[in-house]
Amino acid sequence: MLQARDLSVAYGDKTVLHQVGLRLRPGEILGLIGPNGSGKTSLIRALSGVLRPSSGRVLVGKVDLASLPEAQRARQIAVVPQSAELPSSFTVLQCVALGRTPHLNWLGRPGPADEAKVQAALRAAEIEALADRRTGELSGGEKQRVLLARALAQDCPFLLLDEPTAHLDLHHQVGSLELLRRMVAERKLAVLVAMHDLNLASIYADRLMLLVEGRIRAEGAPAAVLTRETLQTAYQVPLQVRANPKHGSPWVVLERS
Repeated sequence: MLQARDLSVAYGDKTVLHQVGLRLRPGEILGLIGPNGSGKTSLIRALSGVLRPSSGRVLVGKVDLASLPEAQRARQIAVVPQSAELPSSFTVLQCVALGRTPHLNWLGRPGPADEAKVQAALRAAEIEALADRRTGELSGGEKQRVLLARALAQDCPFLLLDEPTAHLDLHHQVGSLELLRRMVAERKLAVLVAMHDLNLASIYADRLMLLVEGRIRAEGAPAAVLTRETLQTAYQVPLQVRANPKHGSPWVVLERS
C-alpha cells in the first residue's frame, strides 16, 4: 500500500497541500479530481518522492519513502507526468526502454527479460507501429502514449498519472483508461490518476478524491463524491448530476446560464 499521512507541501511561504491523507491499494484506480491549481500535480510529485513534503510522510508499505534510494523508489513507483520533454533524437523504442533503467545491473545492459517488458509495453500502449519513429516527429497525443508505455515498462506496483488523457482524442482517452483497468486487473497495480473529465473519472475510477485549494473536500465511491452540491461548491459552475443511462454511474451535466 502507498500512503500519505498528514502530508503538507509548500513552495516557499505558500502551502499548496494541507495535511492530506491518502491510501492507494493494489487492484484499484483512485481518481484525483479538482479545479486547476488545487494541488493535484504537487500531490503526485510528493507521492513519487520528487517533491519533499514540508510535514507528514509518504509510506511504501511500512517504509518511509524518503529513506529509500532513488533507484529503489523508481522500482516501486512509476509516474506519467502531464507533459515531459522526450529526447527528440531518440526513437520511441529507445524512450520506452528507459523505463527499464532502475532494473538494470551495474553494467547497465538490458537482457532478454527487459526487452520483453519493453515490447509488452509498446503493445499495451498501441504504439508498436511507432517504435522506429523519432520522438521529435510525434504529435502531443503520441508522445503521451510513449510516456505511458515507458511507465508500464518500468513494471512498478504503483502507477501515478497526471492528466494522462489531456492531449488524446476520445478514442485514445478511452483506450488509455481501458488499458489502466486491464493492468489493474491483470497485475494488481495500484493506480492514482489525476483527471479533469468528471464523467470519465466516474466510469473508470473505483474511488475518487476531490482536492480543492490543497485540501481533501470529499473522498469515496464516485456516487458519494460526484454530487451536485459538492461539485458546484468546488467548481463554482451550475450543473446537474444524473445517472449515466448505460453504466448507472454519476453523469455530470453542465447547465447553461
